[in-house]
Amino acid sequence: MPRPRSLTQDQVAAAALAVADRDGLAGLSMRAVAKELGMSTMALYRYVRDRDELEGLIVDLVLGEVDTSPPPDGPWRERVEVMAVRMRDALAAHAAIVPLTMTHRHGSPGSLRWGETVTGILAQAGIEGRAAAIALRALIAYVTGAIQLEHLGALSGTGTDAIAELPGDVFPNMAKTAQHARGIGPDEEFLGGLSALLRGLGS
Repeated sequence: MPRPRSLTQDQVAAAALAVADRDGLAGLSMRAVAKELGMSTMALYRYVRDRDELEGLIVDLVLGEVDTSPPPDGPWRERVEVMAVRMRDALAAHAAIVPLTMTHRHGSPGSLRWGETVTGILAQAGIEGRAAAIALRALIAYVTGAIQLEHLGALSGTGTDAIAELPGDVFPNMAKTAQHARGIGPDEEFLGGLSALLRGLGS
């Protein structure tokens, strides 16, 4: 007879998320998660089939924290902005796992509920069919891409400083833009880009 399970899937997911937060996706392995839980690697297989299932549990755990209830009535762009900020807030705390959302979002209840709410708002604005599909993909790409840029190449980082110091006779536009970028905080960057995207979707 198999031994009874003593851990919940949420506990396994929380341990895996702790490993990913600390060591990045490169450090996420069945062995590392088993160690985090204080068990053998073989014992962990009583709870998950493989790393793929483990990744799905992590995505479920993080996106399960996103508030997917429809925002209060108002202009559709403001309501979509609320949804994008909610997703950003949940993922930004665990930036290392953002790539997993690309491969596991289709099976994540939190991701699906978020998409359902967003497409509902878009439909109310008359954005439906193929236009809605493209708009949803654009929003997902923007949110996930912005989080990765913010954490891997923030405007306040050394990359911006290096670009700002480029010779003005060779890269006048890039150097000037980078000089301005130094003063842009992460919230201004995220909301400014999102605003530009939403204006385009509504045109």
